[in-house]
Amino acid sequence: MAIRKVARLGHPVLRQRAEEVPEAEIDSPRVQGIIDDLLVTMVEYDGAGLAAPQIHESVRIAVLVLDEQTDPHIWINPVITPIGDEMISSYEGCLSVPGMRGAVARHVEIEVDAVDRRGRALHFHLKGFPAIVAQHECDHLDGVLYIDKADRSTMTFLEEYRRFGPWPLEKDARADELSGDDADE
Repeated sequence: MAIRKVARLGHPVLRQRAEEVPEAEIDSPRVQGIIDDLLVTMVEYDGAGLAAPQIHESVRIAVLVLDEQTDPHIWINPVITPIGDEMISSYEGCLSVPGMRGAVARHVEIEVDAVDRRGRALHFHLKGFPAIVAQHECDHLDGVLYIDKADRSTMTFLEEYRRFGPWPLEKDARADELSGDDADE
């Protein structure tokens, strides 16, 4: 296990669609090592999640903390399916875009299919903040950063966000509770 350097905005690995992890390689030392490194790196940087491209590995693996009562989730080759059309905007941050926040509209409710680090099928139905974290991390696997989806008029430095924000978002009475406070995703 190693704490890895987090790729920052501008590094090409963040803009590539990550490769699927072949089922036969899930138990390999390489894939298991990437997972272990993601977990310790996410903890070190106090993230709510981390995707493999953020540690310079262009494979479809993400680790996420969906609630404080459970261990981090490990998703390999996740696929997100939005449920309904309801969207909510909340302020997001990212370890790959340090020191910034911006409001992003995301689906309130989603389903996720993936496999775990042992190759077992996973299925989740997520709402609210866990759904936001899942969408944010899975975007990384497609080479998309939250700033690509953010309302540009809401972009702010973290210091100003903490001092003056978060600012109310249109038609989102729940945005504050879903913003995840100061956690970077």
